[in-house]
Order: sequence, then structure tokens, then C-alpha cells
Amino acid sequence: METFELIAFEMTYQHHTVQLSFTSAELVRVTEYGDRLWYVDINGVGDRELLAWFGRSEDIGVELTAVAKSGQTFRGKGYFHPNEPHQAAAVRGDGELSEQ
Repeated sequence: METFELIAFEMTYQHHTVQLSFTSAELVRVTEYGDRLWYVDINGVGDRELLAWFGRSEDIGVELTAVAKSGQTFRGKGYFHPNEPHQAAAVRGDGELSEQ
């Protein structure tokens, strides 16, 4: 398991692109039996309207670009799961996560 502290997170959904503000976020990549799974945990999300929109929407698919504190850039597709009461969210990765 690898963990990357994120300093920037941008996502695109339904032809909208947003630079998400947050207090902390981490990307976790798990390799198990040859499979690679990944997810992002985001805390302190500043955009309450965005969390509420995703909470009501059935279309939660996003494309993301995340920049780690270490300088790596990650790109992938996933599903955005808001946690409105805690001003947090999780992105469950769907498929390959590319790294630059």
C-alpha cells in the first residue's frame, strides 16, 4: 500500500471542471494479488454546494487530476462519494491510475 499526501485536486464532471479546496487529502494505492486499487480521501471540503449536488445526483462519475506533495501528478476516473455532515468526500477509483 502506498499513500500520497495531496496538495491539489481538480475534477471534471458533466462538462464542469472544479479545483477543489480542502484542508487535507490523500491518495491511497493498493496492490493486491496483481490488482491495483486506488482511492482518495478528502477532508475539509470548502464547497458545500458541490457536496450537496453530488449527494443528490445519480451521476457521480468524475475524471481527476491530483498533485502530490512529492511532485507526482496522478490522473484517473472514479466515483465521487460526498460526506456532507463531515465536509468530506471519497473518490473510489475506477480502472487505471496514471502517474507522471
